[in-house]
Amino acid sequence: MEHVTPIYILSGFLGSGKTTLLSRLITSFKQQGLRPAIVMNEIGEVNIEGLVVGEEVPTAEMLSGCICCTIRSDLSSEIAMLIQREQPDVIVIEATGIANPMEILDAAAEASLYMRIDVKKLITVVDAAHLLHLNIEQKGKTYRLMQEQIRAASALVLNKMDQVTDQGRETVQQLVERWNPYAPIMPAVRCDIKLEDLLQSDPKDRVEHSIVHNREGRDAYEHTDKNKQANSHEHDHSHEHHTHNHGQTHDHGSHDHVMSYTYYFSHAVNSVEFERLIAGLPRDVYRAKGILTFSDTNSRFLFQYAFRVSDFMKITPQGQVPDVVVFIGEHFQKSLLREQLETLEGKTSRA
Repeated sequence: MEHVTPIYILSGFLGSGKTTLLSRLITSFKQQGLRPAIVMNEIGEVNIEGLVVGEEVPTAEMLSGCICCTIRSDLSSEIAMLIQREQPDVIVIEATGIANPMEILDAAAEASLYMRIDVKKLITVVDAAHLLHLNIEQKGKTYRLMQEQIRAASALVLNKMDQVTDQGRETVQQLVERWNPYAPIMPAVRCDIKLEDLLQSDPKDRVEHSIVHNREGRDAYEHTDKNKQANSHEHDHSHEHHTHNHGQTHDHGSHDHVMSYTYYFSHAVNSVEFERLIAGLPRDVYRAKGILTFSDTNSRFLFQYAFRVSDFMKITPQGQVPDVVVFIGEHFQKSLLREQLETLEGKTSRA
């Protein structure tokens, strides 16, 4: 019997912890003697997570567009080529945080015209603290998108539970259960959960995502939902298609309320000055990440920033990896941010 490649889709809004879960999954698959592969999607120019995962894991990178929008048509060919070239035992698709997961499922279905694949789970990682904050006003596109991501899931990881109160934990759990009463919910801190429980197939699941096609293109795609209202939702993003000029700082607007800005550093910068810049970011910037070299430490760091909290991890990236940072937010002043970064580099060069 011909091998059917299992696929897991990771969904969740920006900064929820998808990459942490991805890392745990890859480690687990390797320990089981499996050969994993990854499809990674970022709306910026540079896939920071792809640089961190390493060269030993086959990775297809889809940059400068959201899977469900500007480069959706490329997903099927990326999956097909990845299977043909690497013959992985399992594939994990990590979508950008602004993707509609139901459309990713549709895009993954196109790949099955060429290969036998089985989408095992659509796993949504939820930032419990961020969701509680948005639920206060219960409006806005980010709030609606998080609803879509939760409703579409066949498994839910309720992450960052250490950042909410006991009352908050109860509230967010009830909220998620109301939006998706069928998917199992796993509370977590840093996505530290029993992966075998997350990945196991539950015959009692009432929401199933299964894509099993043959090479002749006969479609056996089934998305069974016994409560269709729980998973029916509108995709209200405005789509704009842009010609990208790579090699320069880059603006992207595939979703009208979310934008990104990529900045390449020409040399090392001072860590204290950089942290001061990050601390002063406007609230419109809710996610940033990058790889930097600090002049005062002679070390390279992976930088992560999500909702006013920053984190630095010392790394030794493989190959030639540029110093770069990507900012994601809603209608922030990119020109002002560029000036601040250029001033930061100027200060360093004069020091």
